[in-house]
Amino acid sequence: MLGQRLSQKMLQKLSPQQIQLMKLLQIPTSLLEQRIKEEMEINPALEENPNDFDNQKEDLAEPQEIKEQEDDYENQSNEDDEFGSDLDINEYTKDDYDYNADDDYTGRQEEKKQMPLTVGKSFHDYLLEQLALQNELSDHEYLIADHLIGSLDDDGYLRRELEAIVDDLAFQRNISTDEKEVEYILSLIQRFDPAGIGARSLQECLILQLERKKQTKTVELATEVLNKYFDAFTKKHYDKLAKALNISEDELKAVLDEIIQLNPKPGGTNSNSGASISHQTIIPDFTVEEIGGKLEIYLNGKNAPDLRISDSFKEMLVSYGKGNVKDKKNKEAVTFIKQKIDAAKWFIDAIKQRQHTLFATMQAIVQFQEKYFFSGDEMDLRPMILKDIAEITGLDISTVSRVANSKYVQTEFGIFLLKYFFSESLQTDSGEEVSTREVKKILSDIIENEEKSKPKSDEDLTELLKEKGYNIARRTVAKYREQLNIPVARLRKEL
Repeated sequence: MLGQRLSQKMLQKLSPQQIQLMKLLQIPTSLLEQRIKEEMEINPALEENPNDFDNQKEDLAEPQEIKEQEDDYENQSNEDDEFGSDLDINEYTKDDYDYNADDDYTGRQEEKKQMPLTVGKSFHDYLLEQLALQNELSDHEYLIADHLIGSLDDDGYLRRELEAIVDDLAFQRNISTDEKEVEYILSLIQRFDPAGIGARSLQECLILQLERKKQTKTVELATEVLNKYFDAFTKKHYDKLAKALNISEDELKAVLDEIIQLNPKPGGTNSNSGASISHQTIIPDFTVEEIGGKLEIYLNGKNAPDLRISDSFKEMLVSYGKGNVKDKKNKEAVTFIKQKIDAAKWFIDAIKQRQHTLFATMQAIVQFQEKYFFSGDEMDLRPMILKDIAEITGLDISTVSRVANSKYVQTEFGIFLLKYFFSESLQTDSGEEVSTREVKKILSDIIENEEKSKPKSDEDLTELLKEKGYNIARRTVAKYREQLNIPVARLRKEL
């Protein structure tokens, strides 16, 4: 039976512009330039501004509301679909869309530095150079060795099963082999520098390095520990090790020192220089400096790229606008050009909105944590959650979260992720609210200064914190310890 009825629903609908803005907010400065290049490839109406704006002020005024843009877009789309005759060409050709217009922001723009690039030779290249010197290998064996080197992880381990590598060689390179031959080629690679390369486990990696050392009694005992008592070694059951090896505590300490000196990640270093060749470059989004007793916030210049609407598209729009208004093809061309110009304007507005949001968020964080930015002392960090910054800026909590999780700030005390400044609050016995980061700092100091031969348990740490006025449960201490990547007492024990 058919019928009609009315019902109300609450739905959240995100426009393409809102989605685009959210994605742009999440992008760090190091990837923003690539995202802009991708947009310019998609939309020819968007181009870089050739003018030099280095000496002009940044425009951090909030751009036109996204909602207004959506309404304009819907109205224009309806008109374009019907090929209406009232195409306002002047609206698209007037030269007042100034992306870098001045406003009341008096800060300076950061210098637009080139993206720093890491130049160096990877350990894969280093291994391939050594492989080229192995004249005794046949072409068949050389190809297998080349594939094995390419299968190594960045830390130098081979974590793929030999059986799977045999299949890879058959399907990807049309090379017929078996596990025995692959094992033999792998043993040759394991003789390359740095020592430990090509291992399939930490245990094998450490043993390979000990085999390269002069075989003293200590080295032989260390090899025996890794071969026969690796589980007891990792769990730091030193009493069992001393008893099994029938050695004194001093002798065991010498054996453990020999093992500790080994490199668990040989792929991360170049054996020629000992310098790490795996670098992660962090490009800070903000810089906070103390100038004349005041904190100044600067936005990285790469957050404010010079973009504009292409003059050629404006000229094309004028040219087609002078044509026959009743010609369907002419109107389709005008509609296409307008859509591209609209998309370019929306993208530029999104970049401006990104600037405004980033700066407003950073300004609120500096205002909230002002004492820390002057002193650099972690104990001066106040309890601060996303809601606190959202209330100051008027932004949504999810927006603040997107900014805090992916942006870095350079201070006089180092480079930090914005998330570093957020922490929950904890009430002391005196009723004062302190940051959980302060408690973690005290916990870290206690563990750092403890007697290594008798590390303190979580219960002991809880009692010490209570003596200092921090009344927290043992499970909370354990949680903070894990967040600091500090192992349990048994694994912190040293001889």
